[in-house]
Amino acid sequence: MRGRPLSCCERAFGGHERQRVQLRRNHRGCSSSGGSITPATLEDLQQRGLDTSQPTLVALDGAKALHAAVKRVWGQNALIQRCQVHKKRNVREHLPEKHHDALSRQLHAAYNATDYDEALRRLKTTARWLDRLNPDAAASLREGMEETLTVIRLGVPESLRRTLATTNPIESAFSAAQNVTRRVKCWRGGDMRQRWCVAGLLRASPLAAKLCP
Repeated sequence: MRGRPLSCCERAFGGHERQRVQLRRNHRGCSSSGGSITPATLEDLQQRGLDTSQPTLVALDGAKALHAAVKRVWGQNALIQRCQVHKKRNVREHLPEKHHDALSRQLHAAYNATDYDEALRRLKTTARWLDRLNPDAAASLREGMEETLTVIRLGVPESLRRTLATTNPIESAFSAAQNVTRRVKCWRGGDMRQRWCVAGLLRASPLAAKLCP
């Protein structure tokens, strides 16, 4: 689930037990960082029949507004998976380039573990290592640390973990939508923007019909 100010649209994708992926909502509005559009998006989905009474795995990029909105709508049924790619990127930004490879190796080992306790132990070890290099990097890793391991804690099969542990599926949809909309030179209001955004996402839907091959 992501929101981007560039297009002023929020998109939500969802899948069910048959692993089908669908565009659940394309909401016109401001960036999710403002904290106002995302709750409206999720509440609209709820009114249209989205079942929030059952535990639901929700992959997020770490934006606080998104996190708060999901907790507001799902409550205790929200099983939040923080995007591992965004977490790696955020931590790496606090380190000089000479430490990037070592960081990548340690995070890769943790995120590819099959046991939750082992994965968490590895992340905590990495955080202590980062304490010596840059406390800000360590704090970035510790923020939401357990939520980056939700798919491991739930025992999600490895073939699905590669997809559900990140926001890559919707990032790919963004790229497809941008390929469709980049030829538009003159935008005539929000309705036009929304129509073209939906057209781009529909173009991407056959490629994302299943979560995994």
